[in-house]
Amino acid sequence: MGDQTQSASFEQVTDVDAESPTLVEGLPGHGLVASIAVDQITDQLGLEHVGNVASDEFPAVVTFDDGLVHDLVRVYGGADPAVLTLESDLALPQRSFEPLARCVLSDLADEFSRAIFIAGAPAESEEQIGDVTGVGTTEAIKNDLVDAGISVPEEPGLVGGITGALVRECYQADVPAALLIVRSHPFLPDPKAAKAVIETALEPLVDFDVDTTALDEQADEIQQRMQQVAQQYQQVAEEQGGQQQQQVQTGMFQ
Repeated sequence: MGDQTQSASFEQVTDVDAESPTLVEGLPGHGLVASIAVDQITDQLGLEHVGNVASDEFPAVVTFDDGLVHDLVRVYGGADPAVLTLESDLALPQRSFEPLARCVLSDLADEFSRAIFIAGAPAESEEQIGDVTGVGTTEAIKNDLVDAGISVPEEPGLVGGITGALVRECYQADVPAALLIVRSHPFLPDPKAAKAVIETALEPLVDFDVDTTALDEQADEIQQRMQQVAQQYQQVAEEQGGQQQQQVQTGMFQ
């Protein structure tokens, strides 16, 4: 790595022979929309474990699933469709945002042709849950959003947290990226919003087909399983001065 100040690194554990894959980010944020959606995508598409991101700035914890310990931040991938996913089992502290974002760009950017990031934003009504808007780092990505039928907001706004840091790094490095902003439940993990972003945005953008019926049938179970992550996410946010890790504001200058 060229940046000696970087305190995160990627360890590849297997090769994925994918041509120009799209990276889809699924890190915990508001409503855990990205986490739920990308977990479903990784499972449905049968993506392989490609590697792990390690950093001294990550929480000093170990996570496990199905009786096996695994790394906190992981990358999965597949060749057909050509997709990489970035996932974490826990919300990450603010001090890790910059190292992780730099690591993704320095160690992983050569592996993908474009990236899609997902930010949850509190819905103001039940009807608004699942509404998706999108912005791009390039004119071509903005056109892809429009062609996919995704609304592009005219008003200015901002996105903070790890998603904001990742999008900014892509923008500054001229890596094509789309940011999907999904309205979700103000307080709970939201499988409904995750289903909406898969069906209305990710499927047309990435050209894959994901069965989302489990997000309807197992909504209560998913909410319960994700509730611990949501509580930890809220705790991290409160420890950082009461601010949400993934801050989303639109129309802030109006």
